[in-house]
Amino acid sequence: MAGAMKRFLPLFDRVLVERFAPEVKTKGGVLLPEKSLGKVLEATVVAIGEGTRTDKGEIIPPSVKVGDKVLLPEFGGTKLNLDDKEYFLFRDGDILGKFLS
Repeated sequence: MAGAMKRFLPLFDRVLVERFAPEVKTKGGVLLPEKSLGKVLEATVVAIGEGTRTDKGEIIPPSVKVGDKVLLPEFGGTKLNLDDKEYFLFRDGDILGKFLS
């Protein structure tokens, strides 16, 4: 993960996230078929841009930090493949919320 982040830095208010892997087993141990797996809407922030600029030229930093666990919209984002891993690029305003730990 660190090698990919050295080669890619999001611009402006973009946030690069890595989605969590879908659960393939139920609590009872039953394996779920691939078709029944839903889209995972939770992710970890792996890189952020510097923020968006106001009309006066001031920078507004993104509302999330690297390492935050966030809730994503069901659709949207730009898919990226870096070092054989799948990442998604979202605007800061498109992220629905972050989980507090």
